[in-house]
Amino acid sequence: MPARVRNVRTAAACFEHRTRYATLPALDIYPRETSMFRISTALLAAALATSALAEDRWMSIPEAPEMPASDNVGVVPINGIQMYFAEYGVASGTPVLMIHGGLAHGDIWAAQVADLMQDYRVIVADTRGHGRSENDGSAYSYDLLAQDYLALLDELQIDKVHLIGWSDGANIGYAISSTAPERLASHFAHAGNVTLDGIDPSVETNPIFGAYVGMMASDYAEMSNSPDGFDAFLGGVVEMWSTEKPGGVDALTSITVPTLVVQSEHDEAILMEHSELIATTIPGASLLVLEDVSHFANLQAPEDYTAAIRAFLE
Repeated sequence: MPARVRNVRTAAACFEHRTRYATLPALDIYPRETSMFRISTALLAAALATSALAEDRWMSIPEAPEMPASDNVGVVPINGIQMYFAEYGVASGTPVLMIHGGLAHGDIWAAQVADLMQDYRVIVADTRGHGRSENDGSAYSYDLLAQDYLALLDELQIDKVHLIGWSDGANIGYAISSTAPERLASHFAHAGNVTLDGIDPSVETNPIFGAYVGMMASDYAEMSNSPDGFDAFLGGVVEMWSTEKPGGVDALTSITVPTLVVQSEHDEAILMEHSELIATTIPGASLLVLEDVSHFANLQAPEDYTAAIRAFLE
């Protein structure tokens, strides 16, 4: 199913989800001192207003287009769950694995997949508990999610990939870079963080990020086998976001995977200096700053984003 509003029924569902979250007193799923991402009434109400008033491209989140036709799609048993995946393109050479951010799903990459599949075999999936993939009640952690993606590559009989990771996808990429570097030919790491102090605290009340949560709530209701379970799902992901990552910055010094650290000029969630620190700590890594975009650059400037991926891969 397409990722966004495609007809009157899904438009109504999207409005219902945004309105519902806008009228909640708060989603303080965890105690105030430990929860980083509290979705408040003011945040989501501001998000609805911002979407109508935004002029700069980084101040709104466009819809993702429909995914192109896949060459292979399905669900496979991975570490006790059923994990959704899809493959696009039949080119030989090292495939491209694209890992989406927290709360999202593989269809978020539609514009990039449509381009890259012309020259690469491209794999997308829905991370455990996200989109069309199940969770078995396990607590979310980047190590567990990395193990899932490595098992998926085994299932697809793929030895090595170029990894394109956005947000949590980049964090999963950092975990794989540390534990199974032989599986990665390269890592395009956009908007990841390796310590909690790399997160901009203002993201908790940022209206653009709030709009993203509302959009993903609507998509979750359309895609998930437990469409009423978004609040619990959000709580589990927030707990992962709020947990310090094993190894932190020190773990980056041993990474040997060729890495491009990518930071958006107007990122709502990740501090510029944190990406700069990651880029200077990983041996041989480089830093790319994407101009006039935010955390959601692949949707705000899809052609520029895809061009940056191609420049790195080629």
